Amino acid sequence: MRVPLALYGVVLCVCLVPILSAQDAVKVDPKHYTVVSENAQVRILKVHYGPHEKSVMHSHPATVAVFLNDANGQFSYPDGKTQAFTVKAGEAQYSAAEIHLPENTSDKGFDVIVVELKGKAAKPAQSEMK
Repeated sequence: MRVPLALYGVVLCVCLVPILSAQDAVKVDPKHYTVVSENAQVRILKVHYGPHEKSVMHSHPATVAVFLNDANGQFSYPDGKTQAFTVKAGEAQYSAAEIHLPENTSDKGFDVIVVELKGKAAKPAQSEMK
């Protein structure tokens, strides 16, 4: 029995909804994300997760995150994969643009400053030729 092409289209759309509907973290999760400052180059967010708190699926452009205290958590991705993380206070991390759902897996809250980068990504520096 052949399945109509339209049914394949519906299944594809249902699978893409979580990816396409992932939105700005500040809009979909204002409990955890607050805008501190914004200009044409960056948007700076203050992020706070209490013990065992979980966000919703959302997106970020390329970011730099600076952890203000130790943290343990997990990121879930639209494809169902997960990635655990453990960081120490003061650590900074760069992430390419992505869609994820963060979760604090610790008994303690944590705070992060997230700097979202706007515009085109910088090109790698070229070594000088002599």
